[in-house]
Amino acid sequence: MYQDVYQYLQWLQMNIQAQEKRIATLEQTIQKLKVDLKQIREKPTVHVDTIEYKFDQLKVETLEGTLNIGLNPNDLSGIEDLAVQNQSLQAPFSPKEQMRLSMEIEEAIHEYLQTDLPQIINDTQRNLAIPPNESYLSFIKEDIIKQLPSRIDFHLKANAGKVQSANGASPIEKIVIEALKQEIQSGVNVFLNNLPEHVKGMKKE
Repeated sequence: MYQDVYQYLQWLQMNIQAQEKRIATLEQTIQKLKVDLKQIREKPTVHVDTIEYKFDQLKVETLEGTLNIGLNPNDLSGIEDLAVQNQSLQAPFSPKEQMRLSMEIEEAIHEYLQTDLPQIINDTQRNLAIPPNESYLSFIKEDIIKQLPSRIDFHLKANAGKVQSANGASPIEKIVIEALKQEIQSGVNVFLNNLPEHVKGMKKE
């Protein structure tokens, strides 16, 4: 009895801490948006009649785009079908177990990004003959972190049945972590390979 109460309180504390962390992140985002909005309002409006571009003199100073893990940009036409399929996936985990698994997997992937992602990007740049550029790292890492919650949830649901039906199968955490690592490696390769040629040759001054 007391053990059940203690486990529940422990889960409740984990849940509260996770929510507090999300709230703090949202508050920071809101403050930044307020500052940005204020700056935009204070800027004078500029009217431009004609713009002439000379592409041979264009200089790229920022890297922009989207790194998709688990979804090839060439498959975006089927994204509606993918969304419908996801709705039919049901994970046989209690909310407590779902949160525990998600937190453990996310922590493992964050460590993987810290230790292995720089080398993955360097190797991919070398294989694709792209000049080394350290600016890719933070951009790609940030994009992956944004997608982690939804990808973890997807793989937990997609692999739950396999784990239950197989004797001596690997823990669900290990299966999902390995799947995410494969997605990240593939996503980095697709992202860098599809960069415009003038961005691929961009060098940090």
